Amino acid sequence: MSLKSMNTPVFWAEGHPGKLDPKSWKLEVCGNCQNPHVYTWDELMKLPKSYSASRLTSVTRWSVYGTWGGILLKDLIALAQPFDTVRWVRFYSYRMIYDTSIPLTIAMSERSIMAHEFDSEELTEDYGAPIRAIIPSLWGYKSAKSVVKIELLDYYIPGFWELRGYTDSGKIEAGPCRDINDKGKIKQIGDGEVIEFV
Repeated sequence: MSLKSMNTPVFWAEGHPGKLDPKSWKLEVCGNCQNPHVYTWDELMKLPKSYSASRLTSVTRWSVYGTWGGILLKDLIALAQPFDTVRWVRFYSYRMIYDTSIPLTIAMSERSIMAHEFDSEELTEDYGAPIRAIIPSLWGYKSAKSVVKIELLDYYIPGFWELRGYTDSGKIEAGPCRDINDKGKIKQIGDGEVIEFV
């Protein structure tokens, strides 16, 4: 089932971007690295495709499971050849209003992916098309939508929601959570990445 057909919530803190054109999309990878690059959509689609079967879990207490298809974040970072001093990865969404940062160690996980598909369907703008971060080990506000820039940093910079009181770590905390795959049924999650409900 698609994200829409499962009634996955749609939320844009900075306002819905409207229709976006993948063909003209560019993704800049920059910062403290030897090989910064602005990728065209065609270049992104030529990179090795990977999958992350995982849950996106929102701080507003819902979680959706599926297979996210796209480019491993660690592959993009490796191509940039980051300097040894890099410790953080910062995402910027379309219009550069929304941003958030995650530790490099989490960005280099096999489960952290720049996704353009969910269960073999292209993402729509409602859910972060044409390409978005999926960081399943952290609350969803760390999984920036419609990403236009990835910056490699030596130091932490708080992002949009972090400046408004959300935790800098984005660590998922135990408690009730709606399972979108089960018609929004309220279940319990533990601390950390939601692999299964408890």
